[in-house]
Amino acid sequence: MPGHLELTPAWQDITSQLRRAVGESTYDAWLKPLQIKDWDGRVLVLQGKPGTDSWVADRFGRVLERCARQRLGNGVTVAFAGDAAGSAHRALDESAHLHPEHRTERFNPRYTFDQFIIGDGNRMAHAAALAVAEAPGQTINPLFLHAPPGLGKTHLLHAIGNYIASFEPGTTVRYATAEAFTNGFIAALNGRALDRFKHIYRDVDVLLVDDVQFLASKVKTEEEFFHTFNALYDSGRQLVLTCDRLPAQLTAIEQRLRQRFESGLVEQLRPPDRTTRLAILRKRAALDGIQIAEHAVLELIAQRVTDNVRSLEGTLQRLAARSSLTASPITLEFALSALPQLTLQSPDAEAPPGSPLTIARIQEAVAAAFNISTALLTSDSRAASVAWPRQLAIHLSRELTDTSLQRIGEAFGGRNHATVLHACRRVQERITASPEDAAELEQLRATLTANSDDRHS
Repeated sequence: MPGHLELTPAWQDITSQLRRAVGESTYDAWLKPLQIKDWDGRVLVLQGKPGTDSWVADRFGRVLERCARQRLGNGVTVAFAGDAAGSAHRALDESAHLHPEHRTERFNPRYTFDQFIIGDGNRMAHAAALAVAEAPGQTINPLFLHAPPGLGKTHLLHAIGNYIASFEPGTTVRYATAEAFTNGFIAALNGRALDRFKHIYRDVDVLLVDDVQFLASKVKTEEEFFHTFNALYDSGRQLVLTCDRLPAQLTAIEQRLRQRFESGLVEQLRPPDRTTRLAILRKRAALDGIQIAEHAVLELIAQRVTDNVRSLEGTLQRLAARSSLTASPITLEFALSALPQLTLQSPDAEAPPGSPLTIARIQEAVAAAFNISTALLTSDSRAASVAWPRQLAIHLSRELTDTSLQRIGEAFGGRNHATVLHACRRVQERITASPEDAAELEQLRATLTANSDDRHS
């Protein structure tokens, strides 16, 4: 295949494999924009959005090269037009920490503090991350951020790295996922390069580690991370860790390491409320140059996509992609046609009458009934004025939706399924003993189901 135009059918196969490998939203956000710049039969040169090539090479180079080789042959390598380091394979070697002389970390240029939308659910986490970036090792150490996937933990890690790179270029920062740390450690053991591995992770001013829950049940890696943590902490250097749950819930990780995680500040990121979701969509549309013909389109997405920021932005990007392919303006009619899973509703309602109940709707109804915020409902507060409404909302979520216990727990501040079951038992005990509590539950149930009942009567 001497020219890249002849590669088009193969590239379609490669991108189909990529979509299956990384998932729809990740593919749309990072890999769909890739274009072929050159192809000489051996090296496939790609180009993405301006300023993102190096980061995409680091994060997705391995899967890109694997998919390309399946279609084009084992001798193929993938390179990026804007990647000064050359091929994605070399970039991956660097990210796997096989070259200790590699000192400049590459951070996602889209993940900065300026691009992070602040709401009630993430305000404290943002403030803590910014404080760390402004004074590494001096104010908060370690910082432990926890939330379900897609709520901005990785964004804040990269924002810290980007901030330090801009304002403190002499400060050395290392970012890694727990998986990359594990793989690098195993490679170092097998290659008898443990001293180099230790040098890479311990000779830095700031260490940012994503998804530490994946250290669980890896005894030797846990021990190495424990000593790495101590080496940095004892010398006053900064650690920032992210996880999908609280340190105490990491039961498969040794207690001594969990205690280290809890020794600093632990902050949670919660699902954004509708106002924050709308602000996120406006910001993303402006940053990506997406022209929205009718403001109601963003209202519609913000009302219907409530799980996390990643899903929210992914929906907008899919809508923009379909608009580009069909040369159609992004109107409300187009959005409903292009994304039929988004149901039309009034701007003031979370969902149209008769639509299936969601946890978000239940949370808002319960919060309104008790005159508290949804953020407080999903918080760590144990005050009686919050605990009882929270238990009612959890009970109703289990009763009125098909959501799993795990997902219900995640929607209520990252709680586990045991906490969900405890809340349901507690509600049952109270309504059995108290007619007033039983009436309160029945009133909430009637309010939530009224629209559906009316529609089907």
